[in-house]
Amino acid sequence: MPFTQKAVPLLWAMPPNWGSWRRRTRSVTRRKGGDLLGYDHIDRPQRQGLRALVSSWFSGSEIRPRRRHKLRAGERVYAVGDIHGCSRQLDALLARITSEPADGVSRRFLVFLGDYIDRGPDSKGVIERLLTPPAGFETSVLRGNHDQTLLDFLADPVVYRVWREFGGRDTLMSYGVEPPLFDQVEDFERARNDLAAALPIEHRQFLEGLQPSVSIGGYYFTHAGVRPGVALESQTSEDLMWIRDDFLNSRQDFGAIVVHGHTPTAQPVVKRNRIGVDTGAYATGCLTAAVLDGDKCRFISVR
Repeated sequence: MPFTQKAVPLLWAMPPNWGSWRRRTRSVTRRKGGDLLGYDHIDRPQRQGLRALVSSWFSGSEIRPRRRHKLRAGERVYAVGDIHGCSRQLDALLARITSEPADGVSRRFLVFLGDYIDRGPDSKGVIERLLTPPAGFETSVLRGNHDQTLLDFLADPVVYRVWREFGGRDTLMSYGVEPPLFDQVEDFERARNDLAAALPIEHRQFLEGLQPSVSIGGYYFTHAGVRPGVALESQTSEDLMWIRDDFLNSRQDFGAIVVHGHTPTAQPVVKRNRIGVDTGAYATGCLTAAVLDGDKCRFISVR
């Protein structure tokens, strides 16, 4: 049942300036004779400081990103999370996207955030659909770590020892290739040769032509995220496809709102510096797209 989600509940996190709270509390306690007194016993300047401190803890949970990060008037972006072989959900989501009224929008962008294959039942069907994206959109198709791993397997069949751990078997089967039965190089080579023969040239060219990232307005779209402390134009393809905790835990302003997939969550995630759109379609059945208008963000999800 499709639904549109307009608000994203965020999880609690320990305030990063907890030490500042403790130092201020100890100071108030000492002045009052050692007993921890209520808020009403703190003088006005201290109340104002505490209000600002508490407010800063929650500033990262806004649904509307920073106002300076936005799109031009008349522009709208749909950013689709990790598809992972879920062609049925992809069809349903594209139907929802293409049926949305223009509402004064003169330029529509469609960004696919990578990981089109593995884990789900129809990797081949997903790529076939992406070869002919909907008309009326400026489309960008980005590279995910799973997409890259298929290419790595074609270059070196021993990569299957890694690929089999996160969905390579499902992709082989979607192309009619029998997965390796044994942990033997000969079996890996046989599967690689079978996949090379079964993979349509258009599909291989599609995978080889995927982009690492794209910028639109004040938003930076990539598969996994970015390396904190590194300029966007200097990011490595490895980080753009694979990074996780260093990026997810960062409160840094990256210079643009980073819109990404790669890390599945029960619901989309909106922070001041990033928007996460991977809702684990292969496991939950839920495929999600972020819809960006100006400095606002909403979501469309289908099951």
